[in-house]
Amino acid sequence: MRLRDELPVDHRLATVYRYGAGLCGGILLLFGCLGFADELSPFNTDGTRIAGLSTNGLLSLVSVLFGLLLIGGAVVGGNFASTLNTAVGALFLLSGFGHVFILDRPANILGFGMTNVLFSFVMGLLIATFGMYGRVSGGLPHDNPYWRRRHPREAARESLAARRRQHAEVALAGAPKAAPAAPVEAPRARPGAHRAVRP
Repeated sequence: MRLRDELPVDHRLATVYRYGAGLCGGILLLFGCLGFADELSPFNTDGTRIAGLSTNGLLSLVSVLFGLLLIGGAVVGGNFASTLNTAVGALFLLSGFGHVFILDRPANILGFGMTNVLFSFVMGLLIATFGMYGRVSGGLPHDNPYWRRRHPREAARESLAARRRQHAEVALAGAPKAAPAAPVEAPRARPGAHRAVRP
C-alpha cells in the first residue's frame, strides 16, 4: 500500500499513467479555455454555466493550470505521472468535500455549484484511479513490478525457478534423440520342427 519513488519505471503500467494523465488534463484544459472564451468575471461567486458546470474566471484559471500540469505529467510519464495523478486526484476529492460546506457563501470564490461538487468527486476518483492502477492493491499479480519490488525474496525464488524450468526445456529440446531400436525378427522355424511325433 505504499508509493515509493524508486519503484520500476520501464513497465506496461506506465502507459496507463501516461494516457490517464493526458485524458484528464485535456478535459480540464478544455473546460478552462471555454471559461476564458466567455470572458468571465474572476471572482463571481454566482458563477456562469459552461458545459453544465458553474464557473468563473478564477476557476477557469485553476482548471487550465491543473490541465497543463497533468498534460506535463503525461509527457514525463512513468512513476512521476502515477504519483502526480494520485496527488491531483486527492486534491479534487478534498475540494469536493470542502465546497460542500461553503456553497452559497461568500467563501465560495470559485463559484462552485452542486454539479461542480459532483464533478470534482468524479474527476478526482478518475484521476486517482489512473494514478494508483496496478500500484496500490493487496492482490497484485506476481509479474507486477510493484509486487516484485515489495517481495524481493519471493520474486527471486520465482525467477530462479522460472530460469531452471527454461534451462531444462532447452536441454530437453537440444538433447540428441535415441535411434529407434531395430525390430527383432522372430526366429524362423526349421522344416519339420513342429511335426507331431507319431508313436
